[in-house]
Amino acid sequence: MKKVLFLVVLAGCFVSSSLAQKKPATPAKTAAAAAPATPAPAAVEPVAQAAPTPAPAARRKRVAIFDFDYATVRTNSAALFGSDIDIGKGISDLLVKYLVKDGTYSVIERKAMDKILAEQNFSNSDRANPNSAAKLGKLLGVDAIIVGSITQFGNDNKDTKVGGGGGGLGRFGVGGFSHKNSKAVVALDARMVDIDTAEILGVADGKGESSRESTSMLGGGGGWHGFGGGAVDFGASDFQNTIIGEAVKKAVDQMSAGVIANNTKLVARVINVEGVIAAVDGGQIVLNVGSKAGVKVGDQLTVNRVTKEIKDPTTGKVLRRLSSPVGVVKITDVDDVSSMATAVSGAGFKVGDAVKTSTQ
Repeated sequence: MKKVLFLVVLAGCFVSSSLAQKKPATPAKTAAAAAPATPAPAAVEPVAQAAPTPAPAARRKRVAIFDFDYATVRTNSAALFGSDIDIGKGISDLLVKYLVKDGTYSVIERKAMDKILAEQNFSNSDRANPNSAAKLGKLLGVDAIIVGSITQFGNDNKDTKVGGGGGGLGRFGVGGFSHKNSKAVVALDARMVDIDTAEILGVADGKGESSRESTSMLGGGGGWHGFGGGAVDFGASDFQNTIIGEAVKKAVDQMSAGVIANNTKLVARVINVEGVIAAVDGGQIVLNVGSKAGVKVGDQLTVNRVTKEIKDPTTGKVLRRLSSPVGVVKITDVDDVSSMATAVSGAGFKVGDAVKTSTQ
């Protein structure tokens, strides 16, 4: 009996041991084993910020350069070249080239300036007059006028012998200006004039000297053979290789540096233009304002239509005009009192619509 009981107990232990070995893992352990490894979080790239809209660049200040006055050196110049040529125009043209190349200023083109000068009967005697320059500056729509004078132009030589002169200048000299040692001296001064007050905002001067031995004032220019049309091109390389040409170049170089430095003394003007549409012909829109009001080619003006007038009930005076926008027009051509424009945006423009702009 005891033997049977022992065998039963032993069988029970064996079954328990087998079940324990085959017992499945707990759910928590099974889930942990089955779950894939969690990937490391990816690096978050910063969101690109939109670049701020750059502020519009300030426009270049506009200047017009009048022909330099050369009255004080006219005799010397005529003796040198053999006739009275406009060296003042030559100096101003060379200054224009330097300023345009530099880019600090916006320089009014010669044709536009000559037209205004002719219409206003601007004389040579007005070249260095700040008051006359200021009046014309408003018509040209510039911020300042540059006027100047040639105070020295010619030779500073020893044993100079002056003979005859003429326009057919050759390679080696002119009018007997020949000597062992030639020295040319050119002195200039320029003034920047405010067009509203005629005040002189800044001054600049320049002086150039050049000397050589065994040649004349106009010698050394290689293929330079003279002048024509009452003027001389001071920017021509052949002329700048002469003694007087070298002096001119040095003087204008120095003076132009001073004019450029005066840029900080000049404030760009704000011009308010108001007018109306005078005619509409197809795509052409005619305005009743022109250069005298400050309008320039390229300007854009807003167009508004008056929808209602508010009047003082006691006096009948118009207190305010209510309007609605019609569009924008761009100026394509200008004369003194009118201008032509084309539509940039909007449509249905009518005679009497108001135009307005505020530009620098």
